[in-house]
Amino acid sequence: MRDKIKKLFPELDEIRDETLRDKVIAVWTEAITRGGWEPEELEEIPFTLLAGKIDMRFIEHVRSCVQMCLAVEKVLNHIWGERVPIQHDHLIAGALLADVGKPLEYAKKDGKIVKGRAGDMLRHPFSGVGLCFLHDLPDEVMHMVATHSKEGDHVQRTIESIIFHHADFIDFDIAKAIGK
Repeated sequence: MRDKIKKLFPELDEIRDETLRDKVIAVWTEAITRGGWEPEELEEIPFTLLAGKIDMRFIEHVRSCVQMCLAVEKVLNHIWGERVPIQHDHLIAGALLADVGKPLEYAKKDGKIVKGRAGDMLRHPFSGVGLCFLHDLPDEVMHMVATHSKEGDHVQRTIESIIFHHADFIDFDIAKAIGK
């Protein structure tokens, strides 16, 4: 499973701390297994069920957000330097894990991807934090998972969470525009 996850997310190599990288892989393994998916199936899951029929996939979205976070980090480092401290590994791990709860939120029904019962009970930020907690991810990474979506609108986000939140909504707002 490890090699399949690394193939899905080549951006894992951006995480410098090998222990943290291994934990991110473990969380994805747990999500895929608990959700009843095969890693390859994740490539067919739509990015969102809230934008109609669009040709944007879940794995592409995760990768797009990670790459946007890397680009934003590069610009901020270039312009602001150490005045805007960014924890690189936390940023990348959080970006890779923000939507890790979606394999639990989504279900396969009659050949379609739908929101499942678990998704009716808990949105992916909640289940994602639970999965991260099981694998002892740093609080800073769990904060990103917890606050990346609307659930984080009433808390103070960290710098890394702010960066990811905006990257995530760039994709989401584009998906809604395409889906109109």
